[in-house]
Amino acid sequence: MFRAQWMFELAPGVSSSNLENRPCRAARGSLQKTSADTKGKQEQAKEEKARELFLKAVEEEQNGALYEAIKFYRRAMQLVPDIEFKITYTRSPDGDGVGNSYIEDNDDDSKMADLLSYFQQQLTFQESVLKLCQPELESSQTHISVLPMEVLMYIFRWVVSSDLDLRSLEQLSLVCRGFYICARDPEIWRLACLKVWGRSCIKLVPYTSWREMFLERPRVRFDGVYISKTTYIRQGEQSLDGFYRAWHQVEYYRYIRFFPDGHVMMLTTPEEPQSIVPRLRTRNTRTDAILLGHYRLSQDTDNQTKVFAVITKKKEEKPLDYKYRYFRRVPVQEADQSFHVGLQLCSSGHQRFNKLIWIHHSCHITYKSTGETAVSAFEIDKMYTPLFFARVRSYTAFSERPL
Repeated sequence: MFRAQWMFELAPGVSSSNLENRPCRAARGSLQKTSADTKGKQEQAKEEKARELFLKAVEEEQNGALYEAIKFYRRAMQLVPDIEFKITYTRSPDGDGVGNSYIEDNDDDSKMADLLSYFQQQLTFQESVLKLCQPELESSQTHISVLPMEVLMYIFRWVVSSDLDLRSLEQLSLVCRGFYICARDPEIWRLACLKVWGRSCIKLVPYTSWREMFLERPRVRFDGVYISKTTYIRQGEQSLDGFYRAWHQVEYYRYIRFFPDGHVMMLTTPEEPQSIVPRLRTRNTRTDAILLGHYRLSQDTDNQTKVFAVITKKKEEKPLDYKYRYFRRVPVQEADQSFHVGLQLCSSGHQRFNKLIWIHHSCHITYKSTGETAVSAFEIDKMYTPLFFARVRSYTAFSERPL
């Protein structure tokens, strides 16, 4: 010990004053370390106490004792002001005590990632017999949870219907956990995909589910109308004295409505969308100038989805005119007129598949007497503005058949 102390005194920068203060500094460092540990334990104990008070306040609030809950809330926030943001509460499957019914944030995030399996697990924990939902209030009438699963799934297929009203299906899934499970049934989404793409969607790859395919794969939308507005200036006639010439601003709209069974309607009119869109909800419209036809989807090698449609004017049956039946009429050459339309499907902004860009537009006239066809193609210029999708807020399916 004497040799070690002697070697330390010979070290450069060490004086006798440093030697005297060394034991004091060591003692002071040990005291500071002990006080820091004690302070950390006190903070941890204070946070635990605040957590218990906060959870007790939540329990009192759920039981209806609001005055007692406010007192516990106040005591918890006096200990830790931000205790509300340090815990999160989500009911566990057991539900025995308050402390056990609250979990951490990362557990909640993992459950939200796969909500379907989490809800299925919740229903399994509740009862030995799996029930999709429970009545909130006691009633003498039969609750919908008594129905078998097959009948419930048939009801859900009626909600979707042959018009593919999947928006109503998503709204129905918000009722309870059981309805959420039924709304995610793979068979419903598989039938919807077959209705849209036919045999081309037999393989699920690269999608993980039929619902993901329906939401991510490019397709036309059925819950609204594609609308474009065209505005141009037209030169009018010159005045009699030649002093001025009038100019006219012309505005008109193009409406295209698609249906899941491959039919399409097209209308060109100067009327506003507020008066036209309600008439295009079904195919049984009485608008005279409407064009009816069918369409198909095509995906090229450049991964661009295109829509090709052939539309014709709605045929009207003319009544027989018996007034001039004894007179010889000049024969008029009858012809069938059809329009061939090509559109490219795009996405704009946050919405998906809400934009159609014109590719080509042509008119085909076929004469019945000779069978000849005359084709006249229209030049795609600034008059062919893109069509943007407008969802009908009050849209509901009026189909008479389930999915």
